[in-house]
Amino acid sequence: MNGSLSASTIHFPAHGGDEIEGYLARPEGDAPRGGVVVIHHMPGYDRATKEMVRRFAEMGYDAICPNLYSREAPGAAPDDAAAVARASGGVPDERLVGDVGAAAAYLRALPHSNGKIGVIGHCSGGRQSVLAACHLDLQAAVDCYGAFVTLDPPADFPTSARSLVDQLPQLRAPLLGLFGAEDKFPSPDQVEELDQLLTKDGKPHEFHSYEGAGHAFFAVDRPSYNVAAANDGWERIAAFFAANLGN
Repeated sequence: MNGSLSASTIHFPAHGGDEIEGYLARPEGDAPRGGVVVIHHMPGYDRATKEMVRRFAEMGYDAICPNLYSREAPGAAPDDAAAVARASGGVPDERLVGDVGAAAAYLRALPHSNGKIGVIGHCSGGRQSVLAACHLDLQAAVDCYGAFVTLDPPADFPTSARSLVDQLPQLRAPLLGLFGAEDKFPSPDQVEELDQLLTKDGKPHEFHSYEGAGHAFFAVDRPSYNVAAANDGWERIAAFFAANLGN
């Protein structure tokens, strides 16, 4: 752990040449280190997500969270930006891959990067973490209860997200999956289906499901927060990134 870090808001060129906002945190020191792209959840680029970015810097990684709603609602409060993004169908998959790829490139260009990049996301960000790992040169991916990886959302769901089943054979990084056994999206059956698909394709993955935990069990500011599941999950994330990102 590294208690000394710096954090700041930056702007960088992303998908389509658009300049978007990002939140960057870096540990002090000049030792080579990996990087982590944090994909924010559907509620947006918020305080809780930025706290996670700083936590990864404390763990010794350069970390960045791109504001995926920069185009729809530049400068807006997280709740307002999320509402605008939902109304437009959410973040298109192609743009998501472009923005995460640009964030990964930004991290690799930093002075002490060892070139290894991981990605992590929760809820919608969990699905997008899997999506990114199917298309980008990444060394590790973490899916925290990402919905709609193996099935399409209901017709009235407010985004255009679709199943990733046809893209899973392209998965390019080891995948850590952390799920709640009481969750409905994804349900234990959907997690089992994903496990079977990845096993069939020979994709390295490690899944953990927590009894008594539902959706968003990492969220310290919600009633869904599950201390035991979240603490164990953070330990597994730390070990997974340490093994794959070289810190």
